[in-house]
Amino acid sequence: MALFLFAANLIELNKIKIGAVSYLNTKPLLYGIKRSPIIKDIELIEAYPSKIAQMLLDKEIDIGLVPVAVLTNMKNYYLISDYCIGANNDVASVSLFSNVPINEIETVLLDYQSRTSVALTKVLLKHYWKKQVKFINASENYIDEINGTTAGVIIGDRALQHRNNYNYNYDLANAWKSLTGLPFVFATWVANKPFDEDFIAQFNTANKDGLENINTVVSELNIEFYDMKKYFTENISYQFDEPKKKALELFLKFLNSDL
Repeated sequence: MALFLFAANLIELNKIKIGAVSYLNTKPLLYGIKRSPIIKDIELIEAYPSKIAQMLLDKEIDIGLVPVAVLTNMKNYYLISDYCIGANNDVASVSLFSNVPINEIETVLLDYQSRTSVALTKVLLKHYWKKQVKFINASENYIDEINGTTAGVIIGDRALQHRNNYNYNYDLANAWKSLTGLPFVFATWVANKPFDEDFIAQFNTANKDGLENINTVVSELNIEFYDMKKYFTENISYQFDEPKKKALELFLKFLNSDL
């Protein structure tokens, strides 16, 4: 019995640890991964974006669907997939919310669950809106503090829920598109060590299979605050294509020079 338990624990230790964002936007990708043959070879961990990013930095996971801003903190990294969390226009779930127009905002509360969206907000305020504000790293209940001249960055499922709760909703992906003419990449699959081509091919197939079953994913969700079919097919763009790679390169240049 002891030998069996030792062998089982060894198998667990040898599993590839993969971290993924626990937001709705990952549901199609995770649908494919969880039904792929590779599921027996991996340990899947879900958490909010900045948590997954820190786990990748700390080598608690081997691969993460992480906010791309974390790449500036990594000495060596590997972009291992043809898929990402991106947007060609409105992303719907990453916004700067305010009750006053952008020119009247004095303070911006920064979502503690985010890295990339927080960095993108700073880039846009400087280069697109050309507005100086006071930034505050927000606590867990910061959304209640968005009022008057205090705006707030909200991401993920909570952003979808709050879309109609404020006078102004500045979609960050749309603002980036207006500034650069490019799509935006919020998160992509990043490894902190190299993986063989066979695994990467299987991993890409798992992502692809999930995206081919969006109707099924939508049918299994009980979401009333937003149209999930629209979200998965019109707001989120999952292909990590050449325009998105170009956008990611530009965004990282902004971060290295500005922040």
